[in-house]
Parts: sequence; structure tokens; C-alpha cells
Amino acid sequence: MSLRRLLNWLAALLVLKVTIAVVLKYRDYLPPNFNSDFLQGRESYFFDSYQWAFYPHIAAGPLTLIFGLLLINERMRVRFPKSHRVLGRAQLLLVLFVVAPSGLWMAYRAAAGPAAGLGFASLALATGLFAFLGWRTAVRRRFAEHRRWMGRCFVALCSTVVLRLIAGLADVARVDAAWIDVFAAWGSWLLPLAAFELFRVAPRFLDASTQNKAGDRSYFFG
Repeated sequence: MSLRRLLNWLAALLVLKVTIAVVLKYRDYLPPNFNSDFLQGRESYFFDSYQWAFYPHIAAGPLTLIFGLLLINERMRVRFPKSHRVLGRAQLLLVLFVVAPSGLWMAYRAAAGPAAGLGFASLALATGLFAFLGWRTAVRRRFAEHRRWMGRCFVALCSTVVLRLIAGLADVARVDAAWIDVFAAWGSWLLPLAAFELFRVAPRFLDASTQNKAGDRSYFFG
């Protein structure tokens, strides 16, 4: 197994691990436990409009991560193209009509304040935009562009994984400063997105001949 493939599988396992950990915490949300980390301090407005964004968001979020892992798998796409299309449509609907709008609404109530809220709102808008552009390029049969846009969409969805990594590192380092939450709100998706773009263009500079032979393949699991 190549180093690249090993890293891909380790990343997939990390996504699965965090997704399972997130779902296991749902016992604090049904019914809502306002002493839990995320809901603490939200009792005053939770039962207004916030709950109508919160519950759809936590229901659809893990699904989009699992669907995303399947959709970016190059072998599955080639072997099961019909399943890929069906799953892709489901992913598009979840992102555009559930995850992005609910995330945008929840960003208004970000616990760390307006700066973090702006970061989460930008994430929601970017995720929806990436999904929309992924759909549009697929409809126009520009599949190389489609894979790039949906790769960006999946990276944005994985911000929840990076958020928990940042929080874990902050706990280990005993960093308890207000700026860490703002950094997490922005860095959880901008840093992975920058890494994605760097990883995408690096072969053009490092090995142009290999890039020409390989073509424009998936940038994840090949």
C-alpha cells in the first residue's frame, strides 16, 4: 500500500471515529441537557427557532460525512456508477436544503460571539456553494470539475472533525483563551481547504509527466 493510500484510509477512519463520537453525544440532546457542553447557556432561546435548525443539522450532518466517504471513493464510483449518482443526489439535497441553511441559522447564535459566528456562517455558505457548483458541473458533464467542487464540499463538511481535533489539542495544551474558539470557527475549514488546494496542484509542479498519465482523478481515494 502506498503512503498516499495509507494516509487516505487513516483520514477516513478518523472521520468515522469522530462521527461515531458525535452521534454518541446525542443522548445529551434528546431531551436537551443544558448542562452539556454544546447546549450550555442556550436554554433561553433553544425552544424558539434554534431547535428547528439544531435538530435537522445534527441529523443530517453525520449522514453527509458517511455519504461523502462513499462518494469520494474512486473505485466505488467506477464500479457502481448508478449508486454513485443516487447517493450524490441525496448528498446534494441534504447539503443544500438541510446542512447549509441550518448551519447558517445556528451561526447567528455562536457561543463564541460574532467573529466565530461569521466564521461558521461563511462555512455554511461555502459548503452550499461548493455543492451547488458540483451539481451544476455534473449536469453539464464536466466531471473533472465536478469532482473538484465536491471534494471541496466534503472538506468543508469535515470541518466538524477538525473542530474536535482543535478542541482536543487545546484541552491537552491547557489553552483556555477566547481566541481559540474564533480560530477554530475559521481554521476548521479554511486550513483543510487550503491543504486540499495545495495537494491538488502540487503534482503539476512536482511531476508533470505523471500528472498527464494519471489524468484528473479523484483527489481522495483512488
